[in-house]
Amino acid sequence: MTTDRTATPASPRIPASPRIPNASRTPSPSRWRLPVGTSLTYLSLLLATAVVLLPLTVVFLTSLKTSQEVKGGGALSLPGNWLNFDNYVTAFTDGNMLMAFGNTAFILFFSIGGTVIIGSMTAYAVDRFDFRAKKLVMALFLIATLVPAVTTQVATFQVISGFGLVDTRWAPILLYMGTDIVSVYIFLQFIRGIPVSLDEAARLDGANAFTIYRKIIFPLLKPAIATVVIIKGITTYNDFYIPFLYMHSEDLGTISTALFRFKGPFGAHWEAISAGAILVILPTLVIFLLLQRWIYNGFSQGATK
Repeated sequence: MTTDRTATPASPRIPASPRIPNASRTPSPSRWRLPVGTSLTYLSLLLATAVVLLPLTVVFLTSLKTSQEVKGGGALSLPGNWLNFDNYVTAFTDGNMLMAFGNTAFILFFSIGGTVIIGSMTAYAVDRFDFRAKKLVMALFLIATLVPAVTTQVATFQVISGFGLVDTRWAPILLYMGTDIVSVYIFLQFIRGIPVSLDEAARLDGANAFTIYRKIIFPLLKPAIATVVIIKGITTYNDFYIPFLYMHSEDLGTISTALFRFKGPFGAHWEAISAGAILVILPTLVIFLLLQRWIYNGFSQGATK
C-alpha cells in the first residue's frame, strides 16, 4: 500500500495588518473631568486650608524677622535669617512663659482628671440606674447646653467669691470640672454599648455598684477617656476668659493670659508677639498631630455604639 506523499501546496501567507491602537483604551477627555459635586468639595477644602494656614504662615514668618524687616517688608516676605530665634528667647523670658506653662499644666491636670471621673460616674449612674427623676436629669443636662454661659457669669462669680477662691488656681479648675456637659454625653454613648450582663455577673459575685464601675466600666472606657482628655485639654489650654477673670495676679497667669500681658510692653514689636504666639500654638499642634486618631476613633466608636 503506497501513500501519496505529494504535499499540498501551502496557502500563501497574508501579511498581518498593522495593529490599530484600541480606541477604547485611550481615555477620552470626558473621563478626566470630575463631577461638579466632587470639584466643589475639593475647592472648598482648598479654600478652608488656605484660610487656616495663611494666618499661621504670616505669624511664623514674622516671628523669624527683625524689627527692620517687619517694618520694611510685607506680611509674606521671607526673613533674612531663618535661624533667628532671638524673638523666641525674648518671648519666653520676658513673657514668663515657663511660669505660665506650669500654671496651665496644674490646671489641666486637675480639671481633666476631675472631668473624667465626674463625667464617667454621671454617665454610669444615668444609664445603669432607674430612678424617678432620670428623665428630668437628662432634660436638665440638655437645657444646660442651651443656656448661654455669659448670662450666668455674674452669679458664678458671686459663688466663687463666696468660697474665697478668686485669684487662686482652684477657681478655673472647679469651673472646668462642673460645666462640661459634652463629656457626659460622650461617656454615656460608650456605656450604652457595654453589655448589662457584665454588671449582672459581677453582682452575682458580690460586687457593689462602685466596684462594678471601678473594675468593669471604667477600664472599658479608654477610647472615650482619650477623646475627652484631648478635647477638654485643648479647650482648657486655649481658654482666655476664665483665667483672666478669676486669676488677677501675674504669677498666676496661664498661657493665654501671659501672652495677653506680654502684648502690653511689646505692643509695637510684632515679631516678639508672633514668637510668643508660636510658642503657645506649638504644644497643642504637636499633641493633636500625635493623638488625632484617638479623636476620630473615639467619635466614630461612640456614634456606632
